[in-house]
Amino acid sequence: MTASSTRRTTVARTRTAAVGAIAVAGALILTGCGDQTDSGGSSNESASSSKAPLFDKLPAKIQKAGVIKVGTNAEYAPMEYQEGGKIVGVDPDIAAALGKQLGVEFQFTSGSFDGLISSLNSGRYDVAMSSITDTKARQEGLDDKGKKLGPGVDFVDYFTAGTAIYVQKGNPKKIGSIDDLCGQKVAVQHGTTYEQALQKQSTTCTKAGKKKLDIEAFDNDTEAQTRVKSGGAVAGVNDYPVAVDIARKADGGNAFEVVGEQVDAGPFGIAVNKENKELTSALEAAVNAIIQDGTYKKVLDKWGAQTGAVDKAAVNGGK
Repeated sequence: MTASSTRRTTVARTRTAAVGAIAVAGALILTGCGDQTDSGGSSNESASSSKAPLFDKLPAKIQKAGVIKVGTNAEYAPMEYQEGGKIVGVDPDIAAALGKQLGVEFQFTSGSFDGLISSLNSGRYDVAMSSITDTKARQEGLDDKGKKLGPGVDFVDYFTAGTAIYVQKGNPKKIGSIDDLCGQKVAVQHGTTYEQALQKQSTTCTKAGKKKLDIEAFDNDTEAQTRVKSGGAVAGVNDYPVAVDIARKADGGNAFEVVGEQVDAGPFGIAVNKENKELTSALEAAVNAIIQDGTYKKVLDKWGAQTGAVDKAAVNGGK
């Protein structure tokens, strides 16, 4: 959720909007969190154990609790989604691997994407991990017009993804790129970087003498997909691995197809409160550890997400 989401970068988002945007930080600083779904997350290490190699790097409060509380929007397969009452996907599996390095359990709770960062900064979560595109605006707590709306967050970057366009199977409107969306109705998840990217593309269209985009923003990505499937919108935009997964699985692969190439790849980051530098440092070390020991690659291979692999963790690497 690429990013502003979504859940999950720009299209020209890519949820490359993140938990990126569109009213970028603005949407993310909204207070509503919606219904919550809990999932046990990750590590088999004892909560009080110091045997894990990076346990001592954690803040004392988290060492004592034995848990890192994670906010997510579990509607974004294969990155994070619900199956059999559990939250599963790339992010939960990466978190489980991080938990083994840190000696604590990552416990996921699902809520609305555009409320994740505000809930993180209010103390509801220790981190937010939901395909959130790391952007300067989110780091600084700015909306899409540069207005300061909150303190912002720090990001530990662990994955990259670009924007992709998906359409009905057969591509009846012959959409080939973002430029072909001028004058068309497009579906997107609200609060993602894709929404902002579409708004910018709409301005580009009008400056070129073409009709603006008709953007329909929904509370969750499933609603956006339904709109495209029904023909109510000619296309949807999403992070590349998510769009590919949608096209592969929906109606046995007969509902959608991805058109054009992945563009504007940007980093997904684990969002952390700016005051919690110790946790940020611990997570950075843990991401590097699972990259080095091969666990990271195994997770991405499992979910077919190899195109998003990074060689090294980064802190606030987004632009």
